Amino acid sequence: MEFVARVSLMAIPLYLCNSLALVFGGKRPIDFGKKFFDGRRILGEGKTLRGTALGIALGTMGALLVKTAFPETSIFLQSDYLAYGFLLSVGAVAGDFIESFFKRRFGVERGKSIFPLDQTDFVFGGLALGSILVVPTLLEWVFLLAFTVLAHVIGNWIAYFAKLKQNPW
Repeated sequence: MEFVARVSLMAIPLYLCNSLALVFGGKRPIDFGKKFFDGRRILGEGKTLRGTALGIALGTMGALLVKTAFPETSIFLQSDYLAYGFLLSVGAVAGDFIESFFKRRFGVERGKSIFPLDQTDFVFGGLALGSILVVPTLLEWVFLLAFTVLAHVIGNWIAYFAKLKQNPW
């Protein structure tokens, strides 16, 4: 039970931040259209100020809702869940930025996937920064990474069969 609770408490801010940054993103890119010294965009059009701010805010709000509705859950983390949710959310965005930065350096076009890095960058970043307050076990790392990849693959196939995507990846 403790494993499920801990993994769930980690996943909530991570998944909310990552998905809602995409949903509510748009408008001004966070790199302001600037290029790195190699002549390529720093991060690209897909990383926006609004998506970043709302992703972090909504991931943190998810932690606040869980902390308010289930105050006893923080005993599984032995930390302030709101602060942890904030770190997970900031780390999720940072992980996505780092991966995007390197994709631009290697000339990978926006929207092209580097499997499984594109699916797990936010988990790596979130858990790494969140480790300031809560250090996940190796099993928690492996489970969250594997679950994230599996959920992504299944979700894409569902979207493909529902005719929401042109291909299943």
